[in-house]
Amino acid sequence: MPDLTDEQVKTEVMDLHTAIYQKFGYEMKYIRPPKGEFSERTINITNGLGYKTVMWSFAYDDWNEDKQGREEYAKKKILDNVHPGAVILLHGNSKDNTNILDYCIKEIKNMGYEFKSLDEFQK
Repeated sequence: MPDLTDEQVKTEVMDLHTAIYQKFGYEMKYIRPPKGEFSERTINITNGLGYKTVMWSFAYDDWNEDKQGREEYAKKKILDNVHPGAVILLHGNSKDNTNILDYCIKEIKNMGYEFKSLDEFQK
């Protein structure tokens, strides 16, 4: 987003907001900058649109569709990086994530953690 003009940032965000609302009836209030790329200017723009920026505390190269078929690797990466307050970024295009998500959720709960929405999360 840092390479976009102010108007392009606003259009990108609001077009997404509209699409999410039309498809799911959900009013977005959080935003994760694509690729984690942001600037003070883009944060100010999205804040001005009413969004709170939320970054992740852990991600791995699951987005790369050429690097699938590594389910044990993915389990280890995810489970080794769980910590209190973790925000784990998993990409929906990953077949590995689809195959291991149930296992990882159960293991994380077995580790004593719980899952909460951002609205429920307390620092």
